[in-house]
Amino acid sequence: MSCGEPHETDCGEVLDHLYEFLDSEMPEVDRTKFEHHFEECSPCLEKYGLEQAVKKLVKRCCGHDDVPADLRAKVMGRIQLIRSGDQGGSGRDVLPPPGAPQGT
Repeated sequence: MSCGEPHETDCGEVLDHLYEFLDSEMPEVDRTKFEHHFEECSPCLEKYGLEQAVKKLVKRCCGHDDVPADLRAKVMGRIQLIRSGDQGGSGRDVLPPPGAPQGT
C-alpha cells in the first residue's frame, strides 16, 4: 500500500513495522519518523487507526484469562533453564502434553 506521495519514510516500511510501533517496540527515533509519516499520509494513518482498534478489541475480549499459578511457574522455570543454557538434559519436557497424567 502506498499513497503515491513521496515521504521521508516509505509507506511500505511504515506498514511493515506497524505492530512494532503499536507495541512501542522500536527506538524513539523511529517512532518519531513514523509519527511524522502519519501526519502526512492519511492512508497509513487510517491503517494505523484500524490496527490500533483491533488490538484494543482483542485486549478487551481476550485479555482477562488468568493463567493457573502452577502453569505459570512451570513456564517461568523452563524460561530460566533456557536462559541459563541448561536444556534440562533429562530429555523430558517441563510441561507434559495435554491430557497426560501428572507426576509421571
